Amino acid sequence: MGARYVYDFTEGAHLGRDLLGGKGVGLAEMTAIGLPVPAGFTVTTEACREYLRGRGELPPGLEEEIETHVARLEEATAKRFGDAANPLLLSVRSGAAISMPGMMDTILNLGLNDVAVEGLARATDNERFAFDAYRRLIQMYGDVVEGVEAQRFESELAALKDRRGVSQDVELGADDLRELTARFLEIYAEGAGHDFPQGARRQLERAVRAVFDSWDTPRAQVYRRANRIPDDLGTAVNVVQMVFGNTGDRSGTGVAFTRDPATGEPGMWGEFLVNAQGEDVVAGIRTPEPIADMRERFPEPYERLAETMARLEEHYREMQDIEFTIEDGALYILQTRTGKRTAAAAVRIAVDMVSEGLLNREEAVARIDPAQLDQLLHPMIDPAAEYEVAARGLNASPGAATGAIVLDADRAEEQGKGGEAVILVRPETTPDDIHGLIEAEGILTAHGGMTSHAAVVARGMGKPCVAGCDALAVDAGARRIRLGERELAEGDVLTIDGGSGEVIVGEVALVPPQIDENFETLLDWADEIRGLRVRANADTPEDAAKAREFGAEGIGLCRTEHMFMAEERLPHVRAMIMASSRDERRAELDRLLPFQQEDFEGIFEAMAGLPVTIRLLDPPLHEFLPPLEEAETDEMRRRIRALREANPMLGTRGCRLGLLYPEIYEMQVRAVVRAALAVADRTGEAPLVEIMHPLVGFAEELRRLRRLTLDTASAELEQADRQLDYHVGTMIELPRACIRADEIAAEADFFSFGTNDLTQTTLGFSRDDAEGKFLTRYLEDRVLAANPFETLDRGGVGDLMAIAVERARGVAPEIKLGICGEHGGDPGSVAFCHELGLDYVSCSPYRVPLARLAAAQAALAERGVVAVQVGG
Repeated sequence: MGARYVYDFTEGAHLGRDLLGGKGVGLAEMTAIGLPVPAGFTVTTEACREYLRGRGELPPGLEEEIETHVARLEEATAKRFGDAANPLLLSVRSGAAISMPGMMDTILNLGLNDVAVEGLARATDNERFAFDAYRRLIQMYGDVVEGVEAQRFESELAALKDRRGVSQDVELGADDLRELTARFLEIYAEGAGHDFPQGARRQLERAVRAVFDSWDTPRAQVYRRANRIPDDLGTAVNVVQMVFGNTGDRSGTGVAFTRDPATGEPGMWGEFLVNAQGEDVVAGIRTPEPIADMRERFPEPYERLAETMARLEEHYREMQDIEFTIEDGALYILQTRTGKRTAAAAVRIAVDMVSEGLLNREEAVARIDPAQLDQLLHPMIDPAAEYEVAARGLNASPGAATGAIVLDADRAEEQGKGGEAVILVRPETTPDDIHGLIEAEGILTAHGGMTSHAAVVARGMGKPCVAGCDALAVDAGARRIRLGERELAEGDVLTIDGGSGEVIVGEVALVPPQIDENFETLLDWADEIRGLRVRANADTPEDAAKAREFGAEGIGLCRTEHMFMAEERLPHVRAMIMASSRDERRAELDRLLPFQQEDFEGIFEAMAGLPVTIRLLDPPLHEFLPPLEEAETDEMRRRIRALREANPMLGTRGCRLGLLYPEIYEMQVRAVVRAALAVADRTGEAPLVEIMHPLVGFAEELRRLRRLTLDTASAELEQADRQLDYHVGTMIELPRACIRADEIAAEADFFSFGTNDLTQTTLGFSRDDAEGKFLTRYLEDRVLAANPFETLDRGGVGDLMAIAVERARGVAPEIKLGICGEHGGDPGSVAFCHELGLDYVSCSPYRVPLARLAAAQAALAERGVVAVQVGG
């Protein structure tokens, strides 16, 4: 027997999402527990992978398997696929293992043709419904299978509504839709170059191919890159008996969540449309009604839906996103999956489910995507700000954003990547807009509801979104919009508040958000689980205080060079660089010392009782001088030329500066010691001081600088007649330092991996040049799976780190090991640091909560506790 590629919903519940995709396994599981699911079958992801590997050839035997399962559907429904009198109609839906909402294709009403539509009209005694279904099939099939521009169909529909003087599709009668169908057939033939296929099985075969092909559409590739989803998973195809929400006023369709996806509040939440098919809700074609109103319109289906939703949430122990259809009063469940939700909702749901007994604390911590926590740190409109609301829409995704209006996704991408804050303003968004959504600060749409494409994608990305803004009219041709009474041009500034639905013309002051009790509770649970400590990179007392507020357990990197750039200090720094003798340099450094001491005191006080790692001066001296053309004297120009280097990143910087100009490091050590003593006198608690020498590649470099540090500190302490515990270590940021870590460890109390520079020196990438030039192309073409400056390159940089850890601990088992590059706030990199057995990670203050959660999840993963996604 050959490979099997097709499974009925009644037999596939145990096969898992990797084979059946999220939607397929969800339909099989719901069928298994007796929920009202239409009959159908799933073509596996393996069939898709074989199809893609075969460059468009269906796997051997697949068509025969599909035919066998269609025959079973015909037998179960007593209808025939493509029959002229009472046709069986099918939907074809994608369903990947990892949910990619809206990124791949769906086709509804397969099996209709010029003859079958008349049979359907007679069998249902509903001509309007039959032609509504047929015109939808022609448009979806034309768009998805043949690439006929969807806007051609939409324009024809809009023109017909104008001629009839109506605003909604449902106001068109049977004769109108018969006329529209005829015109759609003409548009299809013009666009495809041939007539619409009349054979039902031909339609099905082409539809399955189209869904397979949709795995590799540009929008799907962009979504996978943005969400780090592998390219080789493929999608399943679900072939389902059609149930119809557009047969009349006793029918409808909707999307419902078991909890509010914006806040996490328990209770049914969602929207529905009367006399509509499913895509009408998510496409934003009509503005839907709140799910609560369904109780009066459809009382029995509403109660059945409420019971089903409660059962599904209890079954999966997770908030569910459910698609349903009501056909002539009968409820059908078309899909269930883990509901996309804001970070605030995710945290509340996790905490609430622990109190409800659905989850334990470890499972709750494992459920939260660490990267999503950034949403909780997005800005909001300053409560003290005065502004006039120009329009209101639906508060589709919380947070506030200010930016220039852009009217298409391409411009949003271009300007956003160029560093400009933009608001993407559209009549409604489609999956093809994904690249613009990623780069925009926020999204504003004229149409659509809380479950429209824009709303769902924005919530998942943590971007503010205001949807369904009736006062908004977009004139894409003129590059202008009307917002209520205001006329605005592309480039004008808007502010949107996705929490309130308010739209404001102009820029409004924003403030950081507040962290609530659920957030603190979840992180407290994470702290009980994790082994890695979490510190922050902070250069000012304000940064240090914010880091401590977010739960930082110390400072892992304080960059002293940033302190030199202040207006009142820079003249002394430049004078020190211009000095012609060591004595002149010392005189200028003596003037800088009080400034350094003051900075250190503020940081030590903010971190009282916690370790603070001070990195001594790292950048080359020329960075403190003006550009050559701005130099004020010939002497300064000569000095700038003398300090100029072909590759300053690998030149006279870091510990090399300390060895060439030891008086610089001596001043900094004196400032550290004096600040520590002063803070101990004021607070009664001495800070835990760590002095770090950067860019060490040779043990002899650190041996000499350690001696300089000890001698300078001892002299200060002896003069003050005091004692102070402190440690001396180095930043590991060169491949040689990793390879000879055993030699260097003999001179160090601690190592901190500076993975920003270690990545540059290992890969041979200049970060500024790489990210501005070839690295973007590398990521788009999948030469690299991830940006190595965002997520650690385990195979190269990671291997060097592993060597360093093993060799350092081989000679110094108690040496403290940490990481202080930007990778310290990346969940995947934090997990790797846990695997290496590091003692701590250090990251920017606003990423400390993320790192705390990621560290806990790394510990849980080691124990086999991981989050499970439902549906797709």
